[in-house]
Parts: sequence; C-alpha cells; structure tokens
Amino acid sequence: MKKQIRCAIYTRKSTEEGLEQDFNSLDAQREACESYIKSQKHEGWVLSKNRYDDGGYSGGTMDRPAFKQLLQDIENDEIDIVVVYKVDRLTRSLMDFSKIIEVFEKHNASFVSITQHFNTTTSMGRLTLNILLSFAQFEREVTGERIRDKFEASRQKGLWLCGAPPYGYVKNKQHMLHPEEPFCDNIPIIFEEYLKVKNVSNLILILKSKNILSRAGKPISKANLYCILGNKVYLGKITYKNKVYEAQHTPLVSEELFNDAQNLLQLNAVARKHSTNAKTGTLLAGLLRDDKGNKMCPSYSKSSNKLYRYYISPALKDPSKYERGEITKISAGEIEQYVKDDLDKLLADTLFIQKYLENYSIEQQNLILKEIQDYNPDKVFIRTVVKSVDLKLNSITISYDINYIIQHFATIAFNASFKYSPEDEFSISREQNVQISVTPQRQNKIIIPDKANYDIKLIQAVVKSFWYNKLGAERRLPKEARNGNNKRLRKLRFLPPEIIESIMNGTQDPELNVKKLIETADEYV
Repeated sequence: MKKQIRCAIYTRKSTEEGLEQDFNSLDAQREACESYIKSQKHEGWVLSKNRYDDGGYSGGTMDRPAFKQLLQDIENDEIDIVVVYKVDRLTRSLMDFSKIIEVFEKHNASFVSITQHFNTTTSMGRLTLNILLSFAQFEREVTGERIRDKFEASRQKGLWLCGAPPYGYVKNKQHMLHPEEPFCDNIPIIFEEYLKVKNVSNLILILKSKNILSRAGKPISKANLYCILGNKVYLGKITYKNKVYEAQHTPLVSEELFNDAQNLLQLNAVARKHSTNAKTGTLLAGLLRDDKGNKMCPSYSKSSNKLYRYYISPALKDPSKYERGEITKISAGEIEQYVKDDLDKLLADTLFIQKYLENYSIEQQNLILKEIQDYNPDKVFIRTVVKSVDLKLNSITISYDINYIIQHFATIAFNASFKYSPEDEFSISREQNVQISVTPQRQNKIIIPDKANYDIKLIQAVVKSFWYNKLGAERRLPKEARNGNNKRLRKLRFLPPEIIESIMNGTQDPELNVKKLIETADEYV
C-alpha cells in the first residue's frame, strides 16, 4: 500500500471583484487543482480538508491570512505537497519565493503548479527552482549595491541616513544630527574623564558617581563607551566604509581631545593583547569542555626551543574533585583552528543568517549580509560570539550567540551605536560528527572522518597478520615468514576491531606506525 501524500490547494485573487459570485476565480482554481490531485491518486495523493483561499490579496506580499496558515501547517508537518494553479498564485516576488522554498525544504514539502508543469518532486522541477533562486540572488545583490550607493551618497552630504543616532544626538526629518540635551553635555565629560582614569573599567565607576546615564536611564556599558570614544561623529564627521566625510552637524569634542583619546585606546589595546597568557594563547580558555563537562585549561610545554600548546582537563590535576573522561588533553592549535573554520562556515551560510534578520527590511538585510561576507573574525570577536565548545569522542558541539553576531554587523552596516546587553543573548548550537582519537602520548587529536588518511604500511601489516595466521593454522607457512618480525606481525590479529576498522577506513591516529601498532597489540595478547 502506497504511503499517503497529503496535498493542500492554495488559491489567490488580487482583487475582491467577482468574489461575490457563486462560482468565482478562487473556485475555478480550486476545481482545476482538485482534478489534478485526483489524477495522481495512484501515487497516493490525498486532498487536505482545510481550505487556503486568499481573496483580495496581492501576490507581492506574504502578509496574507490563508497563506500564513498554510505555512504554519507546513511547519507543523501536516502538508506534504502544495498545489497551485500558477506559480504567481503563490507569490509574485522572487525574494519571497526563496523564503517560501526555504520553509518547504526545511519541512520536506514540495509544490506543484498544474498549468506550468512545475513540480519540485521531480529533478527537472528542482533544476527550474535553482535557476529561479539564482535570479533571486542576483536581484538581492543588485538591490544591495543600489542601497549602498545611496548610503554613501548621503554620507558624502554629511547626512545620517539610517540607524539610531549616536548617543548625544537626535536626527530630524532631513536626516541631519542635532545635539540632544542633556546627553550632548555628557560627551566631553566622557572623553576628559577617560584621559584621567586611563581605562574604561574605571571610567564606568566615575560616570556612575556623576550620575551620567544612558538614554534609558541606566549606567553606560563598557561596549557603548568604546563605541563613543572611537566614534568620529563627535568631531562633526560621518564615516562609511572606512571613508570619512565632513558632516553638517555640530561637533561635541575638539580634535585634540578626540586624538588624545584614540592614542590611549590604542595603547590599552596593545597592553590587553600582550598581557594575559599572550605567550601560550587562550582563544578558548573558559569555553572548552571535555566529555564530562569539565572546563579545560590552557597549558604548554617546550621541547628543543619549540612551544607545544594544549588544553587539559582539570581531572588530570585533581581527580578527586573532577570526573575523568576519555578526553583529557587536546592540541590547542587543532581545536582552535577547528572553531575558527566552523565560525567561517556559519558566517558564510547566508540562508541560515537570514532567518535571524526578519526585523530588518530587505535593503538592510543586504547591507548586513555584505558586511558579514567581507569580515575576517579576530580573537575578540570569536571569544565574544562563541559561548561554549563541548567535546565528545565522536562529535564537537559549538554554541554561538547569534543575536550578538546580528547586532555586531548591523552596527557596522548602519554606522550606528552598538547596543547590547547580556539579556539579549540567544545561543544556537552546531554539532559536527568528528573522531577524536588518543595518541600514544595520551594527547587527543581531532580527525575529520571525511578526510581519510590511508597508511599502506599499516594496512599491509594487518593483512599479513591474518594471512600468516591462516597459513600457520593450515601448516603451510613458508620459511621466510617464520622470522621474528613476522611472528610479531601475527599478534596484530588480537587488536580490538575498532582499531583495525579505523586503519582500513583511513581514520587511525596520524602518529600511529607499525612499531606502535605491535606494542598496542601486546597489551591484548
């Protein structure tokens, strides 16, 4: 018996004209779609009882009641195929079309246009879909270029086109900035006090004692203070894409005061970079956890003037306090590079990032995505967005603060003030299947299963072991195979199946050789 394929019919008419008739356009679309579904009865197609009819709604928007209900039912896995009379009944926008298809693919749903032979359940239909999505991507890029040109033209005129105005300013209808009382008076005080106390942590305390607060009436955060101290808008300038333009608004600080603050910021940045464990590196300090959930600590050793960096489990130092797992030590370079590569993949996944840009217009989304594509994450950004890295013998799970990522690039794209607090944090997790093996020195190493590393010598040694053992059992072992080396090789048949399987699959420990393999086999004889 064939599996039932649940089909839903969606109909739409742009105007309400004629809908009062007994048999209108929506009825005609539905009747044609019902006939098509009946013709596919042999494939297991069955019609859903729910009706999805939008009369008097344009296809240029997704804000349609029946269409919203249709998407909701798809997300609830109640529909397998959506049947429409024509593709434009679903939407007239390529941008919306790509979003709709994303929902369909996520929930394994397809759609069929009965008059245009468009069916995503077939390979030809999927090819046509990819062509349409390519045009949608082209449209997004062209729109983004046009908006960026518009933004740059406005900056050249000294206007603040988009985004919230910086602290101390308010924007009028002509996109010009004007000092905002009483916050504009706080800006010179912030710069002057920073030069006195020399660091932002002390500056926070000073401002709090002077009752200098944010627009929301709360103490100004460290992140916002860094944005204020480095923002050239307070010099009467506008920046865009590393270019500086003369603005039309009133500056709030002198150029001398601003430059003195920049010099101090730069000196402090260098000091921070070279202070805490700069020699050994601590990219994942406090973030990396072993397979028992213990936070791993950075460590290092020296050999022949060469530095080796690790992260070690606290169970090695204090086994009475921490439960020891299989992963006790891991190469710092390998796990740090793995995290960097995974973050690069996340930022390159445009469709995934777009899910979290719903509060922005299409033009703003394009600008944010462009900034993400051009960005090269540094150590500060990685440590801020990565919330945890959890190790298992067969997987690595990394959690990211997606809200921080979006806010960070939105701030850059719109040249706005950075506004973020711990309450805004929203973590997502990415789990990847890997193999973490133990080297003879008891140092765990990451092996990506897709990257097979076949060692012919190891494979030949294992094959010889079983072959010589078979010949020996049959009393046919040749004289040349009775020497000491071949006797030791025959021990390899006692190795655990998982070790032999890893050698045959090319996922064995990269430091493993025949000598170490025989030594390992001795433990099982």
